[in-house]
Amino acid sequence: MEHSSSYKLFYVTWFCLLFLSPPLLSQTILGLQPHSCGFTSTIALSMDAMHLCYLMILALLRGRKNAFPNKDSARGYEVIDKIKSKLEEACPSTVSCTDILTLAATSAVYFSGGPYWPVALGRRDGTTASEKAANDELPSPFEPLENITAKFLAKGLDLKDVVVLSGAHTIGFAQCFTFKTRLFNFGDSGQPDPTLDSSLLKNLQSVCPNQADSDTKLAPLDPVTSTKFDNVTSNYWDFGVSMVKMSNIGVLTGQNGQIRKHCRVVN
Repeated sequence: MEHSSSYKLFYVTWFCLLFLSPPLLSQTILGLQPHSCGFTSTIALSMDAMHLCYLMILALLRGRKNAFPNKDSARGYEVIDKIKSKLEEACPSTVSCTDILTLAATSAVYFSGGPYWPVALGRRDGTTASEKAANDELPSPFEPLENITAKFLAKGLDLKDVVVLSGAHTIGFAQCFTFKTRLFNFGDSGQPDPTLDSSLLKNLQSVCPNQADSDTKLAPLDPVTSTKFDNVTSNYWDFGVSMVKMSNIGVLTGQNGQIRKHCRVVN
């Protein structure tokens, strides 16, 4: 891949600024990205291309978009559509959806108060997607840590990457169904998870009551600063390093793949 040209970077960053202003979209975009990342690009571009990298920005083919880890949670596609539309007007068939996703994730973190990291461009979009492969390869919120770690390691990432990339959960929201058993029936005990802080438990139970119609409600991952990327720890600057590693998983370049005209469909 070539390093970002000022032309691509200017246009993509500008349109990210223009369209990613609502705070919730930063998490949405970041979340779309891993799905475009090597884990069979769950969301959007190719089974081969992309990056777990941003376990978080855009599923363009139905197979990945509907994969269990993404279903009803990976949003923001319309933002990528707008950016792509403007870029096609300015420079047709030049910037891939995968590169847009990569830069948008970077910008989403930076404009939410997180670190900035430079990215190389020149990725091309894939032409295939697999719902089954996405289900098999993307980590699920219900999997034990050893399974999640194994999926990262299978893509060439390491234990540090698992820890650092998990820091992305400093921003955004989660659907209640992904953790509600811990609030009411932990380990089929009929009781909450005893390790949960009592005030946090009370707050989450009010947001996610023990009834089916609360399953898709959203609860902030950080109840104090849900729209700020403020997980300032010793791993803060390592986040960009791990994101770059993820964005380089299974990348298509040269004559492989294509540059899509519309991110939701192949040419």
